[in-house]
Amino acid sequence: MAQGKRNRVIDICKGVAIILMVIGHCETPQWLVSFLYLFHMPIFFMAAGYFFSRRSLADPWSFCIKRFKGLYIPFVKWSIFFLIIHNVLFKFNILNEMYGNWEGGVTHPYTWNQAFQRLVHIIFSMGGYDEFMAGAFWFFRALLVSSIVFLVLYYVLDNRCKWLRGNRVVAMIAVGALLFAWFKIANRLTIATVVQGGIRETWGVFFFAAGVLFRRVENWILKNWWVVFFCIAVLAIGTYNKWAGMNLSPKVQDVLTLPLTGVCGFTMTFLFASLLDRRDLVGKRFLSHCGQMSIYIYVFHIAAFKLASLVKIVYYGLPFEQIGSHMVIHEHLHDSFWILYTVCGVGLPLLWMYCYRAVANQRRVQQSR
Repeated sequence: MAQGKRNRVIDICKGVAIILMVIGHCETPQWLVSFLYLFHMPIFFMAAGYFFSRRSLADPWSFCIKRFKGLYIPFVKWSIFFLIIHNVLFKFNILNEMYGNWEGGVTHPYTWNQAFQRLVHIIFSMGGYDEFMAGAFWFFRALLVSSIVFLVLYYVLDNRCKWLRGNRVVAMIAVGALLFAWFKIANRLTIATVVQGGIRETWGVFFFAAGVLFRRVENWILKNWWVVFFCIAVLAIGTYNKWAGMNLSPKVQDVLTLPLTGVCGFTMTFLFASLLDRRDLVGKRFLSHCGQMSIYIYVFHIAAFKLASLVKIVYYGLPFEQIGSHMVIHEHLHDSFWILYTVCGVGLPLLWMYCYRAVANQRRVQQSR
């Protein structure tokens, strides 16, 4: 790959993953949810690990600064944005105390004290985000923590254990993450200093390391396309048996199943992206663009769902207050509105960014005259 050139294959992988994430939040058919939750979030962690370079050991601060700029800053910015507009949304029933989430819970307007407490939580622990408008923001924290933990472990092992180098270090970190996950789950332990207990960050360390190792065997995988059939078989078995994804209530068996389905899912997606990248197709450009814009889809897809909810309200004659349902309206679950939710969740953030950049470019042109 030429210096400075984007890796379109990884962009396509991220594009596929972000679309699958949106689909997973739309109350889609259960078999589809079971399938995509096996691997759609691990793709992001493995994609991040794919770009890790041992050169980062010589300048770890630059790696950490880049991670903070790419993950912590967007998290704080958009979490505070949704915090500011939280009470405003109640005036338009976008949020309300009548309709809630899948489990029946509802959200409430914040008092000044609650808002300030959440602000502190956002800044100092990457928590406190609006559960109904920014419920997927755990990913920013999980990827930031897992990538930095990986770097620290790599740095320490590489400098202290002279018999360990390169792939051995990475493999040891991956195995260590799985053993820690097993110990943590088996004993129901939580890491009090990490919001949500740290299990997603633990998985993140493993998948980040798996992404690093995948880069080492990439050429072998590309020459052996039979691997994709093995991956499909694993995911089919996982879907049938309803194996778990990166949820907050893991079981001991997940230590065996999630790493397998996550790696197989990334491998399958990578091979698909590699095949697609060889052809000049609209689908390739669209998925690549989704990958490049994945952060904006991630941030705004829940807000974009409200347009699809409005259409569903009109179509079924539902009370307008149902627009406040999280993440989508829960009535008539077996219809096909999940498709419209997906189109809105992916398309509206892309449309917004297109318009925003067009206006910004026009202003720059006018200022340069």
